[in-house]
Amino acid sequence: MSAYEVNFDGLVGLTHHYAGLSFGNVASTSNKNTPANPKLAAKQGLQKMKTLSDMGFKQGVLPPQERPHIPVLRQLGFSGTDAQVLAAVAKRSPQLLSAVSSASSMWTANAATVSPSADTADGRVHFTVANLNNKFHRAIEADTTSTTLRSIFRNGTHFAHHAALPQQALMGDEGAANHNRLCGEYGDAGVEVFVYGKQAFGGQVEPQRFPARQTREASEAVMRLHGLDAGKTVFVQQDPDVIDQGVFHNDVIAVSNRNVLFHHQQAFLNQAQALDEIAQKMSGLGAEFISVEVPAAQISVADAVSTYLFNSQLLSKPDGKMMIVVPEESRQSQRVWDYLSGLVSHSGPINEVKVFDLRESMRNGGGPACLRLRVVLTEAELQAVAPGVLMNDALFVTLNNWVDRYYRDRLTEADLADPQLLIENRQALDELTRIMGLGSIYPFQQ
Repeated sequence: MSAYEVNFDGLVGLTHHYAGLSFGNVASTSNKNTPANPKLAAKQGLQKMKTLSDMGFKQGVLPPQERPHIPVLRQLGFSGTDAQVLAAVAKRSPQLLSAVSSASSMWTANAATVSPSADTADGRVHFTVANLNNKFHRAIEADTTSTTLRSIFRNGTHFAHHAALPQQALMGDEGAANHNRLCGEYGDAGVEVFVYGKQAFGGQVEPQRFPARQTREASEAVMRLHGLDAGKTVFVQQDPDVIDQGVFHNDVIAVSNRNVLFHHQQAFLNQAQALDEIAQKMSGLGAEFISVEVPAAQISVADAVSTYLFNSQLLSKPDGKMMIVVPEESRQSQRVWDYLSGLVSHSGPINEVKVFDLRESMRNGGGPACLRLRVVLTEAELQAVAPGVLMNDALFVTLNNWVDRYYRDRLTEADLADPQLLIENRQALDELTRIMGLGSIYPFQQ
């Protein structure tokens, strides 16, 4: 059955700021306390979505979340009016205020793990919301993410939704950032590859400097929830040494599209064995597996982290070849750009590079791959998606005008205590849900 890969990019929120909240994410911690530009960040993301849509790729939009997140502050004992809650937390714990104001939901690769209908036992597209329990500022996203996905993919005939796994370290789940799917055509059955950082039960090797956010136990739970065939599923451990060098998710060191896996030489533990298992299971489906391995001698792990070469998108073009979407930082590195220039000049599967300026997102540690959730949909499934979230000329203009009305062009941590920012956020999101036809998905709308 024919199908499309639809990329749902996260729209950057009004409280986008640099707080260095993500230990293990080198870019995030390196830019702590510098001023951010939420308006520019949102427009950079929208331009990426519109450009890819104009090139013929299916593109959707996922809305930001309500921030500062007042409900969790009340849960933590702050009381009074919303303005009083903000004033109290700003005085007693500015770090907590920064965490509950994070715009990190923009990185929708962490929204959920998605399995297409061709892979699941009941023939529906399955979503499991990520619990993101390694970081407090991200763990508070799950409820709204679930409500949002259920609103967009609301047809029970085509879509199945699962709540986030239990909020325990044993079940640490970071969503699609640690998940790859390899296939022939998008509508064919595929091999789903779950990448984990550690195994709580029986694991022996794990990183020593930075945390391993994804557990094998969580990945196995998602496989069961989605009704996947174990014979078409692969579990592979990320190399703990590269996690300790700042590769906090698999999508910082590897990216896949259809039958191609573009990855670093040091992406996985026991890499040759892992690639062989993928190849064998792909062969069982009648598809050829292509590994494009980047040698460490050409591109170091440090280069990969600083330029986000692998936090890229591989997109299938009508000619059967693939385009790689990279951030401007990859072009600014002579070594990385030389490698990419050589890659597309050869007769391999990737023959075009597209560069985007995503500086605002990159400074907080998220590149092109972080900003999108991949959802494979048949024509019938695509028609069942809420139409107001799919990018087109009209939506692009409307959302840019919306950003101009509500977003600030400079934001620091000190600004988060301003009760007017919360009012602006709620007004903006209330309007956005009407623009996108999502209904009441935010706590303040209940």
